[in-house]
Amino acid sequence: MRLAGAALNQIPFDWHHNLRTIREAIEQAKAAGVDLLCLPELSLTGYGCEDLFLSDWLSAAALEYLQQIRPWTEGILVCVGLPVRIDGRTYNTAAVLRDGEILGFAAKQFLANDGVHYEPRFFNSWRAGETTTIAWQGETWPLGDLVFEHQGVRFGFEICEDAWRPADDRPAGRLMERGVQLIVNPSASHFAMSKTDVRYQLVLQASQKYNCTYLYANLLGNEAGRIIYDGEILVARNGHLLLRNQLLSFKEVDLECIDVDFDSDLPPTDVVPLPTPDEYRELNQALSLALFDYMRKARSRGFVLSLSGGADSCMCAVAVAEMVRLGTAELGTAEFMRRAGCFTAEEIATLAGPVVLVADQNAPGPKDASLSLLNQKQKAVNQKLTGRLLTTAYQGTVNSSDDTFQSAKELADELGGIFFDWTIDEEVEGYVAKIEHALNRPLTWQTDDLALQNIQARVRAPGIWLLANVQNCLLITTSNRSEASVGYCTMDGDTAGSISPIAGVDKDFVKKWLRWAEKELGYHALRHVNALQPTAELRPLEDKQTDERDLMPYVLLNRIERLAFYDRLSPRQVLATLVQEEASTDAEQLKIYVKRFYSLWARNQWKRERYAPAFHLDDYNVDPRSWLRFPILSGGYTQELSEL
Repeated sequence: MRLAGAALNQIPFDWHHNLRTIREAIEQAKAAGVDLLCLPELSLTGYGCEDLFLSDWLSAAALEYLQQIRPWTEGILVCVGLPVRIDGRTYNTAAVLRDGEILGFAAKQFLANDGVHYEPRFFNSWRAGETTTIAWQGETWPLGDLVFEHQGVRFGFEICEDAWRPADDRPAGRLMERGVQLIVNPSASHFAMSKTDVRYQLVLQASQKYNCTYLYANLLGNEAGRIIYDGEILVARNGHLLLRNQLLSFKEVDLECIDVDFDSDLPPTDVVPLPTPDEYRELNQALSLALFDYMRKARSRGFVLSLSGGADSCMCAVAVAEMVRLGTAELGTAEFMRRAGCFTAEEIATLAGPVVLVADQNAPGPKDASLSLLNQKQKAVNQKLTGRLLTTAYQGTVNSSDDTFQSAKELADELGGIFFDWTIDEEVEGYVAKIEHALNRPLTWQTDDLALQNIQARVRAPGIWLLANVQNCLLITTSNRSEASVGYCTMDGDTAGSISPIAGVDKDFVKKWLRWAEKELGYHALRHVNALQPTAELRPLEDKQTDERDLMPYVLLNRIERLAFYDRLSPRQVLATLVQEEASTDAEQLKIYVKRFYSLWARNQWKRERYAPAFHLDDYNVDPRSWLRFPILSGGYTQELSEL
């Protein structure tokens, strides 16, 4: 049997778009002679419909739109994900269609309720072994824990979370007892760095343990705003990997197929891990795809960025340029521009002329055959595209240094982004004078340090917002996860923006990624920021302000954060762990850092509640709307810290 999985880049309840990609996947599969096609979880509605899954109308509409798919399935079996609502309860199902008929609906038995997933809020679990029927306009179909047969092969379902359960609990074991030879898994499994090896092991081990063929197909792209899906497709048999695709494609439909001989007897093998992933490259691809999808799905004309020359803003600028480079490398310039949705036909014709690619080892990008064939002409085209999609501004004050200006200017020039340079001292002085007049006293660094820092960051916001509004662009805010944890930011200042792409990444990783990007991607202008200590540049230059002097070493901040909220340890346990791990650091100093972290964390939850939407890129984040909830008002660890 020729099996196929198709990763689809969907949009929540965008029926026209979702049906179009489903039809394209089916047509590609039929052209390739596929017998059975698996589409991702909830591919008809999109996975990220949130509380709309609790409404009657969404599931009713999905069932009606499913009827449009029926005639497309002549000569092929297709598995399509959609919600089904019965007696006020919504179930996550996979509909099985063949030759224009609906054979039934397999229902998800286990719901994801950790990390970024809150499925029990929207769905009900289906009980193993149970079935029912649903009706539509005089037709009736079975729904529940079902087994199907196609071309003599019996198959059943594990839907995403079903496969992540302990071996003695997951549906696969019960399916094997029913003579199933093929397990089909439509998934919406979120991207996180290094996660692909876990998923790979899961599929291969299942195929080995249950002596079956396992077909897995994941969602693709930034579907609904925060969560990214890598579009992984896997086929394994008896512990043998038969098929694995390239992840994080810019295509809307990524179909992969393979022939499986169900009569052959492949001996079980040991499952070996994948090579250690390159997290810098993984993040680069995920961040680029996430920005591209967010831009086009928001119907924006590009991005505006307050480019300070520091690490965070430089990373955001490079991410937009990499979005262009990686997107054009995979799709071609014309298709990239067409998909972006913000270029005219004349612009596409002008910029997307024929480009002959020749090997250029000096080109930015990984040095492999698929991505290193960018010649100077294509780089020039990419710079022009970046200039259309990225506008930057350096907003200096008397406290800004020549080093950060040079960093910002040279990077914008190298990327091709538009670069503006203006100062905000006059506006700052105006606000300070108003308050001095109102209070009838001078504001000084000795008495009003934080307020004088914050007003500079806040004054930068209106101008850059105006620029973004005028150009109909998304304003990028540059906060990282480490800053979010301790509130090291100015609300309505450097946090102002439509989207916060790196808020899920810690500052130490940002610094390491920039050094990697300078060396491996060839962005030579990053040498400036890579030579600087991270600094807000909000105090007088003679103060030599740095982030780590204000806070603590970022490596320690990140370690405390992970122990506290990923490992869920108490302050006492965190300190004990650090004392053991950091033998070269004074225990009293570690205690100061732990107290500082928890105090700043607890008093700054209100800031985390107000951050712009952020991408989930690591194995955890501190976004209260996706991974980590915390009370705005609390005891602030007062008792716990006093006990230290």
